[in-house]
Amino acid sequence: MIKIENLSKTYQIEDGPEIKALDNINLEVKKGEIVGIIGTSGSGKTSLLRVLRGVEPFDDGKITIDDVTVTPESTTYYSRKLRKVTAIHLQRSFGLWSETALNNVIRKLYGTKYGDEALTDFDFAYSEFEEEAMEILKVVGLEHKATHFAPVLSGGEKQRLIMARQLAKKPKVLLLDEPATMSCPKTKQEILDAIRNINEDLGVTVILVSHLPEVHHYLSHRLVLMENGHVKDEGTPDKIIKEFLQNMEEEVPKRDIEDVGEDIIKARDLKKSFYLLKAGNVLELKDVSFDVKEEEIVSLIGPSGAGKTVLLRMIGGLDLPDGGNVQFKLNNEWVDMHQPGIDRMNIRRQMGFMHQEFALVHHATIRDQIGGRLGIKGINVVDEAKKKAEEMGISDLALDVLYQLTDLPENEAKQRLEQLGLSGSILDTLFPSFPDNEVREYAEPIFKALDLPMDILSRRSYELSGGQKVRATLALVLASQPKVLILDEPFGDLDPITLRTVSNSLKRINQEFNTTIIMVSHHIDFIEELATRALRMDEGKLIGDGKAEDECDEFIESCGADYLKDIAQWKEKLLGN
Repeated sequence: MIKIENLSKTYQIEDGPEIKALDNINLEVKKGEIVGIIGTSGSGKTSLLRVLRGVEPFDDGKITIDDVTVTPESTTYYSRKLRKVTAIHLQRSFGLWSETALNNVIRKLYGTKYGDEALTDFDFAYSEFEEEAMEILKVVGLEHKATHFAPVLSGGEKQRLIMARQLAKKPKVLLLDEPATMSCPKTKQEILDAIRNINEDLGVTVILVSHLPEVHHYLSHRLVLMENGHVKDEGTPDKIIKEFLQNMEEEVPKRDIEDVGEDIIKARDLKKSFYLLKAGNVLELKDVSFDVKEEEIVSLIGPSGAGKTVLLRMIGGLDLPDGGNVQFKLNNEWVDMHQPGIDRMNIRRQMGFMHQEFALVHHATIRDQIGGRLGIKGINVVDEAKKKAEEMGISDLALDVLYQLTDLPENEAKQRLEQLGLSGSILDTLFPSFPDNEVREYAEPIFKALDLPMDILSRRSYELSGGQKVRATLALVLASQPKVLILDEPFGDLDPITLRTVSNSLKRINQEFNTTIIMVSHHIDFIEELATRALRMDEGKLIGDGKAEDECDEFIESCGADYLKDIAQWKEKLLGN
């Protein structure tokens, strides 16, 4: 069905070294197989999928899919033929029409046959394609959502609708690039079951890229291990997973659940409602109350749409609740995080926020970026900014609102500044960068805890590995040694080897600097390994509060995540621990 012979691909990086993405790959896939590909970030997995899809040229070798053969000398005609026999689904792809799920599939069926799915009036297409579209929706488990408006489907339902649209193209091979990594366990289970149905019911050959061992354990018939652009080994999923995980760091013990301080955060009776015009009230957070103690590592868990990120942003004072309040303790006084002013600025100065869409500045050194971060979170920043603000005629309340922007994702901060009629330069004026010669002093203890060499200070983001980028970004957030670190699923797409390194780093930070950590994550084993406590949410309500292991077990059971059942025992048996 698929034969890859001596395939090589090199990327030319501007002002940088060549990158050998694929190095003499040889691989065969039988018709009807689900072949998994696993490997750390940068091992060449996505490059291989793009070559098989016909959207990425290659330097040497030959690929054959069904009756289509492509070499580096082939014309674009053959690349187009590859795209006809394959379909690809990317993790963050949500290219859907703002219509019903059924319409989305009918449009793709019409486009596949007649060449244009964008026609404005296609009611006549129902008689030809409705029955077939419903059969495809049934395969991915969405027949009961056929008349539902696509934009208001859940994340997992959108992912499955994307797959349905790909199936409408009648591919012989489905290429999946991390199709469920960023999803919650409930959503992930739905997506994995849809993939299995596509393979078993339609006989579609599947090549599945994922760095999650539990996904391959559940789905893959055979597993390929990639490393530095070449195939290191292939075999049964358990054999290859064991080989993949053998170089994982030893786990650092986490803080004892009893070894924590006094209350540092109080959330009381929090309420927040969100509406979509065509769906009504889609989320109502209500009556959420809890305390967080100093030095705890607390994880919010629950299905997608439960309200975890909404709650995290209210804790950090980034969004206002409709009711209730969040208070932080400052110098033995409780400060309301939703009342602007200098006291709230002093709380925010001691808080670090790492968003899901975190990114390093491409062209700046890590030293420069830490200097900028210290200019925002340094010990004297509030007093110095207050003096500058008075000279500029900016009130304390307005200064606090501007300071709030420094904790937002870059695009959201720019948008809010534009709404205020201001440019980003005002933030640079109020919170200037730290002097270069003082950055090392602040960075050294953090780099040691994160197991980062100090010479990384002089590097730029493109000179770092995937794991180093994540830890360098953590170093930016942690350089000012915040009392509270808030993490909104920033590690969702990390491979388990890198994730263990990050988990150990966070434990060292927690233990050495007594940093309180509040996080959202969909990685159950990461939560169990790291968190001292978990708050379980569903449909905007807090439904569980206890030991991370106990709450994770309850969550797995409630969402029917079969692929996660007995994961700890399975991994322990596999690795011989």
